[in-house]
Amino acid sequence: MSVLYLVRHGQAGTRDQYDSLSELGRRQARLLGEYFRQQKIHFDAIYSGALNRQQATARETIPDCELRIDAGWNEFDLAQVFAEYAPHLAAEDDDFRREYEEMQAALEASHGAHDHPVHRRWSDCDKKVIRAWIEGRFDYSGESWPVFVARIHAALKRTRDARNVVVFTSATPIGVSAARTLDISDGRAMQIAGVLLNGSFTTLRVRGDETRLFSLNNAPHLASAELRTFR
Repeated sequence: MSVLYLVRHGQAGTRDQYDSLSELGRRQARLLGEYFRQQKIHFDAIYSGALNRQQATARETIPDCELRIDAGWNEFDLAQVFAEYAPHLAAEDDDFRREYEEMQAALEASHGAHDHPVHRRWSDCDKKVIRAWIEGRFDYSGESWPVFVARIHAALKRTRDARNVVVFTSATPIGVSAARTLDISDGRAMQIAGVLLNGSFTTLRVRGDETRLFSLNNAPHLASAELRTFR
C-alpha cells in the first residue's frame, strides 16, 4: 500500500500576479515542512506541477529536494477562462456585468495591496465564470472541464510508482483527485476544492488499482487563524 499526499500551494500573490507566493504563503509552506519533519514523514518521490506557486511551495516545504515536475498537476487557467467567458456572461446577465465591473473597480482601488479583500476572497463573479466553464456553456479555445479532469486523472496514475509520494499542486486538482475516489467526475469536485486551505494536505491510499480518500484538508501546522487562508 502507498500513501499519496496532495499539498495545496501556499497563499498566492494578488490576482494580477497570482502565480507566486505571498510571504504568508511561504510561511505556510515552511510550517508544513516542519510538521513533516516532526512527524518523521519521508517521501520516496516528490512531485510538483509546473506552476511557479506550486514549485515554490515544494521548495519552501522540502528544501533541496529532488523535485519531479509534472505539468499534469497544473491548475486550470482561470485568467483565460475569465477572458473568454466574462464577455458572454456580461452580455446575458446584468447582475454578472455589475459584479464584474465592481470587481474591476476594486482591483484598481487595491493598488496591488496583498491583503485587499478583492485578492483574498472568491467573488460571485469567480463562481459564475467557473460554473459556466464546467458546464461548457460557450465556445472556448482553452482546456475544457472534461479535458482538465482527464489530465488530472492521468497525472494521478503516474504517481503510483512509489510507496510514499507527495505532490505539490492546487485546489482543483486535489478536488478532482478526491472526487475520483468517490466516483464523482462532475462539477461537485469544485465543492471539495472550495474548502481547501492554502498549505493543507489531503491523503489518498493506493492499493493495487484501488485508490481511497483517507483524509481531507489537513492543517495541523496552521494553528492560528491568521495562518488559515483560502486564496
